[in-house]
Amino acid sequence: MIRIKPLSNAFLPRSTVVLALCALLGACAVGPDYQRPELDVGASYKEGQGKDQVEGWKPAEPRDVADRGEWWRVYDDVTLNGLVDRLNTSNQTIAQAEANYRQALGLVRAARAGFYPTVGASAGMSRAGSGTGTSGSSSSSGSNVSNQYSVTGSISWELDVWGRVRRSTESSEASAAASLADLAATRLSAQAALVQTYLQLRVLDEQKRLLDATVAAYEKSLQLTQNRYEVGVAGQADVAVARTQVESTRAQSIDLDWQRGQYEHAIAVLMGQAPSKFGLAPAVFTLKLPQIPVGLPSELLERRPDIAAAERRAAAANAQIGVAQAAWFPSLTLSADGGFRNGQFADLLTAPARFWSLGPALALTIFDGGARAAQVEQARAAYDSQAAAYRQAALVGLREVEDYLIQLRVMENEQVVQRRALESARESLRLIQNQYKAGLVDYLSVAVVDATALNSERNALSLLGTRLVASVNLIVALGGGWDGS
Repeated sequence: MIRIKPLSNAFLPRSTVVLALCALLGACAVGPDYQRPELDVGASYKEGQGKDQVEGWKPAEPRDVADRGEWWRVYDDVTLNGLVDRLNTSNQTIAQAEANYRQALGLVRAARAGFYPTVGASAGMSRAGSGTGTSGSSSSSGSNVSNQYSVTGSISWELDVWGRVRRSTESSEASAAASLADLAATRLSAQAALVQTYLQLRVLDEQKRLLDATVAAYEKSLQLTQNRYEVGVAGQADVAVARTQVESTRAQSIDLDWQRGQYEHAIAVLMGQAPSKFGLAPAVFTLKLPQIPVGLPSELLERRPDIAAAERRAAAANAQIGVAQAAWFPSLTLSADGGFRNGQFADLLTAPARFWSLGPALALTIFDGGARAAQVEQARAAYDSQAAAYRQAALVGLREVEDYLIQLRVMENEQVVQRRALESARESLRLIQNQYKAGLVDYLSVAVVDATALNSERNALSLLGTRLVASVNLIVALGGGWDGS
């Protein structure tokens, strides 16, 4: 390490300070300027052809911080709206992400502090003494004691000639932006988890209502069969089949209770509340599938907070290349010291006790065994890694949209077929019940058709629940809510 520093400002020409300031103002930051990694996202979604597609393509312009609104209101459920409002203020995972963002902002302020000089002050007092005897003597005849008082101020400023501080600040700001995007992604993920859990709970309530109504209908059938048995029209086997049908359906209804309880517990934790203090009463099923605009693939890169976070981490890694490269150049520091120093406290703040110094210091590392070159290589590799992570995040996002688009499209067709099957099952049940009342068939035939009809009803509800969950997944995959435009 080579250091050059004048002893006093007496030997420092005034033009040196001017030149140093000019160098500061005209300096440029070393390292590559950031360019967003290129990625071909295509012009339209493969699985959304003909539906909500917009012709053309435009470059992605990040809009992940834009207000998405209350996207969950598309399901038009007052209870759900209240639950999500409570989640937004009480969810602990969101609170943790928010604290991480505040921590990142602190790192930005710490990096920006490098632009400013460091100012310090100190005050001290020392008392020293030495013996007056000759060397080697066993005793001394007295002592020489003195006091020293001092008050000192200092200023040190490392000029950012090569842009090390600027690149470091750029990296911290990009990392903070990534942390903000992480916060948005965490909030969106928590909201989606609550909405999905709530929708599944409501579908479960509808299944419970179906099973309870079916049990009530089966009990009437059992009573009818017992009456027919008592008059000799039906056999004892018919009574056993009817009773088995009632109890097995009642068991299915009871089995739903633990599943509903687990959904309630999950919702409570998502809202930052103990499960023992939360309950959700059954409600009439009014949920419907929302219409979701798809838009351009390039908009996915604008709206998805996780993709935005990956892109900004690539920007932070790019800035670190400049920080590493700045280590190859000398650092220039301006420093000044001044104050008062005197052996008598009463004379401390007088002109004879005054001292000061001012001057620049230039430091350059000549040999470090390849450490700086290794740091540059490491920074470049870190950028390549983050750029690949950004491209992968974008590709995964596109894949998720395609997955949920085809899932919703196929399930829409499946529900049409399922509805026809359900209508046929209901008609078959009506016919077989009439035949049983006329004495043409035994109750076992009725029970078989009953089971088929009940399974068709439950399958229709399960399919609707799956479509509702898939719609939430598609909204999340598209980056959240949207406005009317």
